[in-house]
Amino acid sequence: MTRPADAFSPRALQPILAPWLVSPPASPTTAPRLWVAFSGGLDSSVLLHALAALQTELNGELDPNRTWTLQALHLDHGLQQVAADWSRHCTRVCAALDIPLTLRKLHLRPVPGESLEALARAARYRTFAELLAPGDLLATAQHRDDQAETLLLALLRGSGPHGLAAMPLAVPLGAGTLLRPLLGFSRASLADYAHREGIRWIDDPSNGDPAFDRNRLRQQVMPLLRARWPALDRTLARSAAHCAEAAGLLDAFADDALAELAGSRPGTLHIDAVAALPGPRARLVLRRWLMRDGFRPPGQRVLQRIIDEVLPARPDRSPCVAWPGCEVRRYRHDLFALPPLPPLPEPVLCWQAGRSLRLPDGLGELQLPRAVGRMDRLQVCFRREGLRCRQANGPSRALKQVFQAAGVPAWLRPWVPLVLIDGQLGAVAGVSQCDPCLQGLRWQGHPWERFGLLVSD
Repeated sequence: MTRPADAFSPRALQPILAPWLVSPPASPTTAPRLWVAFSGGLDSSVLLHALAALQTELNGELDPNRTWTLQALHLDHGLQQVAADWSRHCTRVCAALDIPLTLRKLHLRPVPGESLEALARAARYRTFAELLAPGDLLATAQHRDDQAETLLLALLRGSGPHGLAAMPLAVPLGAGTLLRPLLGFSRASLADYAHREGIRWIDDPSNGDPAFDRNRLRQQVMPLLRARWPALDRTLARSAAHCAEAAGLLDAFADDALAELAGSRPGTLHIDAVAALPGPRARLVLRRWLMRDGFRPPGQRVLQRIIDEVLPARPDRSPCVAWPGCEVRRYRHDLFALPPLPPLPEPVLCWQAGRSLRLPDGLGELQLPRAVGRMDRLQVCFRREGLRCRQANGPSRALKQVFQAAGVPAWLRPWVPLVLIDGQLGAVAGVSQCDPCLQGLRWQGHPWERFGLLVSD
């Protein structure tokens, strides 16, 4: 067997990882972790094996005063009957390498018409982001062949410079950083290393299913292209790098523009300022704004809908443009990007023992002040009509007036908890206290804290 020209070895990873491993510690009391996303397949098995072999050098030669811990993460997508066998395989491999392994099971709920690939990818990266602590690194095993496929798929989807930039070497993720240290190596070089080192791996049968676009491209198209252009993968990787450079310049330009477009609420844009931009510039800043907030950037049509439907709407209207994982809405002169609103809560919740009430569907937690006496007097409800806020030193106001005065968007009001005392409105969580004994009521951990909309205490 002829060894590939880009022969892989653990030492080849050292200069790639060095810039990330010698940075100042995130915390003097916490050793940063180098995680490996370990599926048990060929690519991640090679990466884990190589990092295990390199661990001593990483903790010695790079920075004697900084110790890294190597850990593995295996995600069970629940899509294969043999998933439990894969978890056991990964457990055995990590035990043999003396590497701690974390197992996580994903609970995917695809809806008709939704891409299972996209759903699984989003769930993976959401789990990665939740796992990483400040200073942590997560290494994934995408290689040069994957990069070429990613660029071609982006081209076939009609992507712009950001899509054609394919996969970057490093990208912020959660509190840490995602690294792809194998992007410069071909799959053939990884397979050669695995055979030389006697590495055993598992094959995912779904990788052979031509119903998935990437598999069809890999099995039926790429071999034909490589037969005519043997340097295809290197050439496409170089094109991706050029697009990444152009995308970086566009991002820097958009960041400068966004600094002048801020709305009245944190994280929002001023609608009139965005609407005054030429179409291409408006699409550029909207896309960058969404990406900076961690949303999956929409396609050109969706961006144009935001410009055509949301920006010119009257301030008293509530248009919404949505795509998977994000909704763009307006209130008065501010443009909001937020995760999809959760299901409406049950009309009434009863307070149980204790001074905290965990609300359903990720709506956070209510915490009572000490002044509250009997808990059985309290109820929490949502979207109830006819309630009025009666304050000792002010006039009685309808609930709608309370919301309007506090600048709470109409589309958000049904999700704001209303705390009742003996059936009367005692507090509008995050907005107003109507009964003095609820002064100091706090609503924490809800999805809209970052906008500064619901912050009263």
